[in-house]
Amino acid sequence: MATRQGLLGRKVGMTQLIAESGEVVPVTVIEAGPCYVTQIKTQAKDGYNAIQIGFGAAKRLNKPELGHLRDLPRLRNLREIRTDDVDQYSVGQVVDVSQFDAGDLVDVTGTSKGKGFAGAMKRHGFGGGPITHGQSDRQRAVGSLGAGSTPGRIPKGKRLPGHMGHERVTVLNLRVEKVDPERNLLVVRGAVPGPNGGLIYIRSAAKTRVTRKRRGL
Repeated sequence: MATRQGLLGRKVGMTQLIAESGEVVPVTVIEAGPCYVTQIKTQAKDGYNAIQIGFGAAKRLNKPELGHLRDLPRLRNLREIRTDDVDQYSVGQVVDVSQFDAGDLVDVTGTSKGKGFAGAMKRHGFGGGPITHGQSDRQRAVGSLGAGSTPGRIPKGKRLPGHMGHERVTVLNLRVEKVDPERNLLVVRGAVPGPNGGLIYIRSAAKTRVTRKRRGL
């Protein structure tokens, strides 16, 4: 497994940059880090190599959490990053946006905005029923759910109305447009999931080679 860099942060919001060519580039500003290395896992002891990082101040922690984070600040969010280069990290070490450079590709993970209970047209993009032939109040309904005698039930996975949003979403291969280590800001091209202020996980792109091969680059 290759070296994989990662950070936790919070989404600040979207804005735009003007490129040297005059192109208007939509970007998202992320307050990334600083994060603390809170634990190191090795192949010999834990069965795999990884580091755990923490971000964000916590008001209250229980006793197990306080014991885990002894001699460290009270951190609210913890995440693991798989990497083979665990020897270059130590517990208490601070990692920040300086590990990324403009032009890097990153994968950004967040929790999408919750939309509450939604119908099939909004949730799945259904077209709705016909308005003609006497239809009066079933235009946005799902329609037939299955045959009566065979199989005589609704199959699992049927797309139906239900809770929409508030799901873990990852956007792949976003380009880093700007890095500001002094203010702990990372500016990436395009949109990232979640509301402003939502927790964001940024990592080095995992599928860069596959993407370039498919595009013929």
